[in-house]
Amino acid sequence: MSSSLRNRQHSLIRQLADCIEMVWQENLELSPYIVPQGLGYIEGHLEGEKLIIENLCYQTPQFRKLHLELAQVGTGLDILHCVMFPNPEYALPIFGADIVGGRGGAISAAIADLSPVNAARSLPVKYSQALSSLPNPEFAQPRALPEWADIFSEFCFFVRPMGEQEEQAFLNRVRDFLTIHCQIAKAEAALTSDLEIAEAIAGQQYYCEKQQQNDKTRRILEKSFGTEWTDRYMTTMLFDFVSC
Repeated sequence: MSSSLRNRQHSLIRQLADCIEMVWQENLELSPYIVPQGLGYIEGHLEGEKLIIENLCYQTPQFRKLHLELAQVGTGLDILHCVMFPNPEYALPIFGADIVGGRGGAISAAIADLSPVNAARSLPVKYSQALSSLPNPEFAQPRALPEWADIFSEFCFFVRPMGEQEEQAFLNRVRDFLTIHCQIAKAEAALTSDLEIAEAIAGQQYYCEKQQQNDKTRRILEKSFGTEWTDRYMTTMLFDFVSC
């Protein structure tokens, strides 16, 4: 789906948003996901500048929600946020990716991962084998993960891409992660054990609770929309989870 906001954002965000949708469409059986009322398109203000948020969601037999969020603050901040939440009946990791573009056209942060949700906090063997076989590009400015980030796998990459070559390397790596994830998910059999399903639910809940600790996201939203709205957005749109 074309986004009017996407066309005004940083070229890497625009390319990655297009890439994510293309991989989803090529590999998964997509159907619409009902976005909570009032959260599909949002406008506000942050420190005198206009804030726009657009949310696009799908669902598939393997994934209860595929979420792509694009946001822009004035002319100085562009954001892409993507999470693929598996249905609890499938023993799949959680794909996530974020890009933050700052003033002057530079990307200040770019991260992507396939985060394990099992009790051992380890990726299934088929994922580890596929990801280990990928080229491992070098980035001049790797970034440190926050203290709460024990949810990420050993394949997580968090960088400040320097220049067009590194931006393309990031884009290609995310495309590879996504393609592997979608192809494995499509072939995965549903779980039949109540214990395994409960474990998957607990893993997703832990992931969401950790992500909700992201103070940078919360501060931006609270300054624009207040605490109550931010709590609703973070728990029903960004990082919702299925209860046991």
